[in-house]
Amino acid sequence: MFLVVLGLHYLARRLSLPPAAALIVGGCAVAFVPGVQGIAIDPELVLVLFLPPLLMDGAWFTAVAPFRRHMAGILSLAVGAVFFTTAVVAIVTRLLMPELPWAACVALGAILSPPDAVSARAVLQRVTLPRRLTTLLEGESLLNDAAGLVLFRFAVAAVLTGSFHLGAATGTFFVLVAGGIAVGAAIGGLWVVLLRRLGDDTLMIAATVLVCWSAYIAGELLHVSGVIAVVTAGLVCGWYQHVVFTARVRIRAMAFWQVLVFLLEATVFLLIGLSLRGLLDRVGGLDIVIDTMARPVLLIVLAVVAARFLWIFAVDAGVATGRRIGWTRQQPLGTRAAVVMSWAGMRGVVTLAVALSLPEAMPARDLMLVTAFVVILVTVLVQGTSLGWVIRTLKPHDDGSARPPLDLHAAEMMLFQAQLALVEREAVAVDGKVIHPQLLRRYRTRATAADAFDGTVEERNVAIASHFDVIIAAVAAGRAELVRLHRAGRIDDETLHDLEHDLDLEELAAAAAKG
Repeated sequence: MFLVVLGLHYLARRLSLPPAAALIVGGCAVAFVPGVQGIAIDPELVLVLFLPPLLMDGAWFTAVAPFRRHMAGILSLAVGAVFFTTAVVAIVTRLLMPELPWAACVALGAILSPPDAVSARAVLQRVTLPRRLTTLLEGESLLNDAAGLVLFRFAVAAVLTGSFHLGAATGTFFVLVAGGIAVGAAIGGLWVVLLRRLGDDTLMIAATVLVCWSAYIAGELLHVSGVIAVVTAGLVCGWYQHVVFTARVRIRAMAFWQVLVFLLEATVFLLIGLSLRGLLDRVGGLDIVIDTMARPVLLIVLAVVAARFLWIFAVDAGVATGRRIGWTRQQPLGTRAAVVMSWAGMRGVVTLAVALSLPEAMPARDLMLVTAFVVILVTVLVQGTSLGWVIRTLKPHDDGSARPPLDLHAAEMMLFQAQLALVEREAVAVDGKVIHPQLLRRYRTRATAADAFDGTVEERNVAIASHFDVIIAAVAAGRAELVRLHRAGRIDDETLHDLEHDLDLEELAAAAAKG
């Protein structure tokens, strides 16, 4: 499977296609290769295995300040849009199949309503969006699964028991969310305390990996939202990793997480494609799907897409009206940004896993399974593939509200000034003698470089890029000489690894500074 993942990713890169689309299509093709065994997905295992680390990765790198600043918009998407889409899908399904009970229609809406965190990550990594839109989409992808899963469980329970109480369901929802926040905060706090005491790089990285599954499983065992627990723990860990990680641990941990997340994301999309064969066998074949399900499935897919457009444009119109009459200072998205946000509603593994967990007694279970799979295919293959084109065509405006007060260059100059202040103190002995003249010259030059440069921003950027290009080239020359010395038997492996590590750090620093 990993070999197929590597091949499909390489093919997608060569053809300039989104990897998620290539993996799903490739998985569908592989599923029908003669001799390939059918894939049976355990929905509970899929959720436990894949969802926590991918949510953790998203929460880890979430900027907390913009997340808080745009919390109203995030909740509007993660809760409001999910509930609204569920209602629209339930109404459309009921109109198409009046014999279905309302609770079953709501269950289908809850399956299809939350856009997927994995699909959103896969697409957002390949496009450039204004900061505000990126914050909204990332925040939505972290929180909406919780709303969708809670709705789904209430709807399934209503189908099986024949009763539903809105007040009790609402109270339970808030308890699940609050409990998830408490569990995630506790797990994150324990992680911070533990890492201060471990003192070993490998143990610290292993402990970091365990946080996501610990938070999710603890939340589920305590009957609160495991999704919210993971997101909260990820926000806590991402906030404190800057003070509990050493530079070496951070470099190693980030490299490890990148590979882990890559394999998990790729496996998720490939499994979605591979599950097609088993799904068709379950419902009786492709002919049955086309003859009996094509019309309702197509209309429900259109309802899913349209519901997101309706919600986002209605909320944005309400924000614009509230701003005109002085009820809010919130800036509306505008038509272009609203279209982009509406089009970025890809579904993925959560939709498939939840659909597969439907009990056998659920009315129209086969239709729900087929609809879930078609929604995933349409949103990932159509919306995910074309989102970059939509963004480039519409060019949504960045109002600058999410920009920090300092740009990269200004922050870097402040950092250099702080470093110079310390070096000036430490480089001079009590009697006034300079004991570290080279360090003093180096940090003084860095701290005053901005004052000495009087060109434009573009000229400064070109000069900086040229400067670090030379450093990167010098690192490459040093690495080639190091390898030559090792191959000639003039240095041992320990010396090779130590000096190569120093060169790697220098290259990483130069590449980051160059931007």
